[in-house]
Amino acid sequence: MEPNIDEAKRKVSAWIEQHKHVALFDEESSTLLDVASGRKTSIPWRSLTAFEEKVHPETNEGYLVLLFEDGRQIALVDPGGVAFAPSVENTGLLRGLPLVTCLRDYHTLKPRIDHYLYEHANEPPPKECLDLVMVCIAILDGARAVGFDVGDLEGELEKSLGEIERRTG
Repeated sequence: MEPNIDEAKRKVSAWIEQHKHVALFDEESSTLLDVASGRKTSIPWRSLTAFEEKVHPETNEGYLVLLFEDGRQIALVDPGGVAFAPSVENTGLLRGLPLVTCLRDYHTLKPRIDHYLYEHANEPPPKECLDLVMVCIAILDGARAVGFDVGDLEGELEKSLGEIERRTG
């Protein structure tokens, strides 16, 4: 059964109207803005295979999930904004990696990496620092897979990884 794209657009617009603090939607360009990160991605409506309205079991907050032909999924969640699956293509499986993440998670973890590297510049970074970098890579790979431009964030993470390698030999 083919999804009703017009209904999905209405549901997305209605959800966004109630959650403008986490995401914005430009209907004309089909562009979602993730408020926390200031980054945009487009919704490829023609490849939409399904959309689901769900309720988070712990918060009782409603959220939407958009599913696409290529297997990608975008969720609209509060808090979080535009959520997606992290990609482990470049990292391999990571212990503790959530099934769903968002760019807000990256922006929470990156300062922890920076703390280890620059607030303790005379100490070798702990293993947790590299673990955090790997999680951030998975988040950014997942973000790129759903259409976010994260090249600049990847560049920042490359610098952090270079610093870890330099200090650990």
